[in-house]
Amino acid sequence: MIRGFILILMGVLTIGVGIAQAENQITVKSMPPVVVKTFPQAGDTAVDPAIKEISVTFSKEMITKEMWSWVMASKDSFPIISGEVKYLADKKTCVAPVSLEAGKTYSIWFNSQNHNAFRDIDNNPAVPYLLVFQTRN
Repeated sequence: MIRGFILILMGVLTIGVGIAQAENQITVKSMPPVVVKTFPQAGDTAVDPAIKEISVTFSKEMITKEMWSWVMASKDSFPIISGEVKYLADKKTCVAPVSLEAGKTYSIWFNSQNHNAFRDIDNNPAVPYLLVFQTRN
């Protein structure tokens, strides 16, 4: 009898642990979006100053109706945005038209501690990401 009770108790505990693990399971859907690609690429020190767009691509579809946070790391290192920021049809890539100068280092936060409008379709804010690159002379 006691052995039967112990087996039942172990079964209940195993099921309970399994349910708790399933609820805490890490999946792409359950995690916040992250940056998977930028153009220019982070750390590039020979970017053509004639490029006309900077883009950021996330791991998930994003809320695209004017939901973005291109955040200044500093006023001097932020590019001039020369037109309308928009999302591409993939709903993962956000593009800003820019005007860049030769021989300059640029830095842009995509989301930050205080600005987090980059959000996936479940309204989860993207993990902040710092893009730093330099244009060639």
